[in-house]
Amino acid sequence: MIESHLTVGETATFSKTITETDVVLFSGLTGDFDPIHVNEEYAKASAFGRRIAHGGLVMGLLSTTASMMSRRSVERGSKAVSVSLGYDKIRFIRPVFINDTLTARYIVEEIDPLAARSRSRVEVLNQSGELCLVGTHVMKWVAQDATK
Repeated sequence: MIESHLTVGETATFSKTITETDVVLFSGLTGDFDPIHVNEEYAKASAFGRRIAHGGLVMGLLSTTASMMSRRSVERGSKAVSVSLGYDKIRFIRPVFINDTLTARYIVEEIDPLAARSRSRVEVLNQSGELCLVGTHVMKWVAQDATK
């Protein structure tokens, strides 16, 4: 049995303003140059009326909150390393635009010490408090000596 040293209901948050640079760098990193992300004239004629950030970029903010939980666990004495088993049921509720300030929120919902897993609700909200992304994250807690 491996303990995560986290509690149900515990939350981590991370905020970031999505910039033009973020979108350009993400396009270069992933190769996703879809015009809805990089072409202002094209995007103006879309249902969104302007360019939108990549869904993967928005979802990437959740990595920070998961890492915050992992570090918190180690600081509390956990003898395990956390690894992501994946994100389930991710839904993009509303678009994210350049200059939106997003807050990623990670809320522990379930801890299973026997399976050495935790399940958490993940959300990303914009500066108006509107939900942009929702889903579930599953974390696996691995004994440190198993990683050597």
